[in-house]
Amino acid sequence: MAPTMFLLLLALCAVSFNQKFAHSERVSQAQRVSGKQRGEACVCPFNSSAWVFPTLKYERVQGAVEGCEEAIENQENQVMLSSERLPQMQALLQNLSARLEPYLYLRKAGLHSALWLSTLGQELKKLEGDISLLHSQGESKETKTLSAEASQLRIDVEKMYHFDIINMKTIKEKLRYLKNRAESCRSFPKDFHGKYSHCTTKGLISNISSPVVTKISPFGKSLISGSWGKQAAQGSSRDRESYWVQPLVNANNWGNTLRLYPSYEKFMASAGHRDVTFAPTHTHKDANQGPNGVLYGDAFYYHCYHTADVCRYNLTSGTVARVTLPGDVGFNNKFPYCYYDCRPYSDVDLEADETGVWAIYATMGSHGNLVVSRLEWDGAALNVTHTWETHVFKKAVSNAFVACGVLYATRYTDESKEEVFYAFDTGTGVEDHALALPLEKVAKGAASVSYNPVDRQIYMYNDGYLLAYQAVF
Repeated sequence: MAPTMFLLLLALCAVSFNQKFAHSERVSQAQRVSGKQRGEACVCPFNSSAWVFPTLKYERVQGAVEGCEEAIENQENQVMLSSERLPQMQALLQNLSARLEPYLYLRKAGLHSALWLSTLGQELKKLEGDISLLHSQGESKETKTLSAEASQLRIDVEKMYHFDIINMKTIKEKLRYLKNRAESCRSFPKDFHGKYSHCTTKGLISNISSPVVTKISPFGKSLISGSWGKQAAQGSSRDRESYWVQPLVNANNWGNTLRLYPSYEKFMASAGHRDVTFAPTHTHKDANQGPNGVLYGDAFYYHCYHTADVCRYNLTSGTVARVTLPGDVGFNNKFPYCYYDCRPYSDVDLEADETGVWAIYATMGSHGNLVVSRLEWDGAALNVTHTWETHVFKKAVSNAFVACGVLYATRYTDESKEEVFYAFDTGTGVEDHALALPLEKVAKGAASVSYNPVDRQIYMYNDGYLLAYQAVF
């Protein structure tokens, strides 16, 4: 018998005995009983019911105790189960919170406040100044149209201040559209059309060949992330170092060395190379983060370690210059290339085309959509000269590149194929979502995809394989 039940039984018996004894005592005091003499003894009647054990009461109490014990046992089991599941639920909640953190800003998307309106007004004021400058430099039908549309946008913003009738999201979209058009008005050099006729007479890329180069990286297939290509500057004085490979080490995320080859033949034979160390370690502030580099002229451009900066390493002087990209730029895996699998630390991508060097990234202000900026080296400093925003979510594309001033985005099709599916023309602001240009692969992942304006080929770092394709305009 359980100790608790035993104690209850003893207590019940003691109470019952005391009650019966007291009752018997009261009865003996209140009654007069006559007896009979039998020999030397006196015999009289005696009521023994006061000493009967309370069986029925005991059984009721025993049943209540057993029911109570069962209920307590169930509660203990539930507590134990809750104790086991609580850490799991907490871990799940933390995981969900971490996954939702990059998108918390969407909670207020489309809503406006005084702060939002103030920021919007500042952006609009800057846009109006840019349009006025363009108009003063050369009056045209396009600048007049831009000026009129900016004035109408100013009226809409004033309505938001006074009447609260226009949605912030609509206004921001109009502002994005006008900013892109203003950037396009001053984007290309005046001699661009004549110098690169294939860009203007034939339009977008119409076809991409099967791989014309297939080679295992000289660093082996174990280094699955990196970038590679050919010298991208037209008529560069460093043509003797025309091919390059930049692998990522330390979990395939960071790098600090660049391998250069003087010719295609040396590259294919993996001979005659020289290695350049552009940062003391792969975790130094000047190290490369993510598969994003491009060799342009006498410099190697890449994403600087743990920042929103672009680094420019001068191969002649061994110095590093940098510029911070505009806006609240996502880095450290906030907006990497994804689509099927996310490529770690691919937040900022450096590309080159006929017009120069470009940075592809995403910002909180663009809601994680692709943003592309033109970069320019003026001989003393690296500058961001133009910026465009698109409608394509960066995590919904597997990679991107720029050719003839057009931003192209790719997506995963299957383990043997990528597909160019999107184009944004920075010259006109026109987007095309209907492309379907396949890129054959050897392995599953495309760490980097880059266009080269010298040979008009597309270069892919394909999980340790180096592939090149001919682009047809």
